Amino acid sequence: MDLAGLQLLLQRVAGARVVAVGDLMVDRFVYGEVSRISAEAPIPVMSRSREIVMLGAAGNVARNVAAFGGEVALVGMIGRDGGGREAKDLIAAEPRIEGYLITDAERPTTIKTRFISSGQQLLRVDEETTRPVAGDVERQLVRTIDDAARGAKAILLSDYGKGVVTPAVIAATRAAAEREGAALIVDSKARSFARYGAADIIKPNAAELAHATDMAAETDEEIEAALARALALCECKAVLVTRSAKGMSLARRGEPVRHFRRPPPEVYDTSGAGDTALAALGAFLACGASLDEAIEVALLAAGVVVQKVGTATATPDEMVEAEIIGRVAPAEAKIATPDRLAREAARWRERGLKVGFTNGCFDILHRGHIVYLSQAREWCDRLVVGLNTDRSVRALKGDGRPVNDLESRALVLAGLRSVDLVVPFDEETPLALIAAARPDVLIKGSDYSLEGVVGRDLVESWGGEVRLADFVDGHSTTATIEKLTRRA
Repeated sequence: MDLAGLQLLLQRVAGARVVAVGDLMVDRFVYGEVSRISAEAPIPVMSRSREIVMLGAAGNVARNVAAFGGEVALVGMIGRDGGGREAKDLIAAEPRIEGYLITDAERPTTIKTRFISSGQQLLRVDEETTRPVAGDVERQLVRTIDDAARGAKAILLSDYGKGVVTPAVIAATRAAAEREGAALIVDSKARSFARYGAADIIKPNAAELAHATDMAAETDEEIEAALARALALCECKAVLVTRSAKGMSLARRGEPVRHFRRPPPEVYDTSGAGDTALAALGAFLACGASLDEAIEVALLAAGVVVQKVGTATATPDEMVEAEIIGRVAPAEAKIATPDRLAREAARWRERGLKVGFTNGCFDILHRGHIVYLSQAREWCDRLVVGLNTDRSVRALKGDGRPVNDLESRALVLAGLRSVDLVVPFDEETPLALIAAARPDVLIKGSDYSLEGVVGRDLVESWGGEVRLADFVDGHSTTATIEKLTRRA
C-alpha cells in the first residue's frame, strides 16, 4: 500500500462501527525509583512516583479502534467494586466508546498492576476470577451483544480466558455477525480454535498457534505447517498469526500461506500489541478495506505501539509518520520536526531513558565535532541535536556560511551513531526545542560558562543538569575554511 492509500483508509475509518466483546481489564502501571535493597528480604524497594490507569484486553481493543477514528461498542463484564468504577470512568472519558457493561457482584473486575522502575518491569500483580460466567450474567451478555451489534461491520472477540467468552457468548457473536453481515475476528488464548465455529478470522500469536496445534511455530516453514494444522482442527475461514518482528502470516482455506512483513521497529514493550492488531483488522475491514490492506495497516499500527510503554494506542498521525519513516534511509529517519521531537522524547522518558540535548551549526563536520558529540552521548541514553537553519547560520557566522546546506548538514549528523535525533530550528536560540525535549542533561561546549548556556534555568527547573563538553584544540569549521582558502 502506498502512502496515499494509507491516508485514504485513515479518512474512511472515521465513524466505522465496530463491536468489541470479551474479557475487560483495568491495566495499572505504577512507576518509581529503586535505590536500595530491602533489609527484610533480598528484594528491591521502590519509591513510588506516579501511576497510570487504562483499559486493557477488550478495553484496549476498543481504545485502539477509537484512536483510529472508529466508533466502538464495548461489551464486557465488571465487578461491583472500585475496579469496575474505574473501568466506567475510563470508558466515559472516551467519546468514541460506548460502554455496554454487565456487572457481576460475585466476581472482581480483572485488574493487572505492573510495577516499573528505570524502564524495567519488577512485578505484576493480577486480581481476577477465571471461572466461566453463567446464569443471569451470561444471559445478560448474550442479550447485550445482540443489541450492541446493530449496524456494526466488524465484531471483535477478545478471549483472554478470564471467563467471559463462553460457548453462549461465542454463539451470540456469530449470530450477530451473520445478521449484520459483519466480519467476526477472534483473538484467542484458548487451547482449541474449534470452539469459535465458523469465525471469519482467528488471530493468535506464534506461541498461541504452537499451543493450539502442538507444533513448532518459529520459521516460515513451521508456521505454514502449523497454520495448515490449525485450519484442519477448526471451521474458521482464515487464521492470521502475528509473529512480532517476523510480521504476520495468513492462511485461508484453499490458498497458500502468505507472509506479510515490514521493517521491524525498535521494540520497547509488546504489551497490548495483539489488541492493536485486532482493532486495526476490524476497524479497517469495517470501512471497506481489503483483507490485505487491513493486515498491512495492522502491522503498521502494532509497530507504533510496541515503541510505547504499556497498553498503548496508535493514532492516524503516528501511523502516517511511521510509514514515512519506514520509507526513508535510516539517517533520514532521524531528522525530525519539533512536534515529533516532543513525542519521541516523551516516549524515551517513559522508558526510563535519560535524554540529552545540544545544538550548533555543524557546518563542516570535523574531528572536534565527533569527539564533542561522542562525549555528549556518554552523558545520556538518547542525544538530540538542534541544528541551525541556513538563515540562522548566516545570521551567526556572516555571508558565505554555511558552506553546506541544511539538508546536507542534517544528513551527516544523522549518520553518526552518537546522534539519535536531529531537529532544525530557525529561531535565534534553541529554547523552544529545549522546552519540547525537556532534556535531563543540556550540553554545550567548554567555551561557554554554565551561566551563559541558553535554557539552563528551564532545564534545572525540572531537575535536569547542564554539562560542558571538552573541545579538541586546533579543530574548528572556521580553521578548516581558512586552510582551504590558503590552499586555493
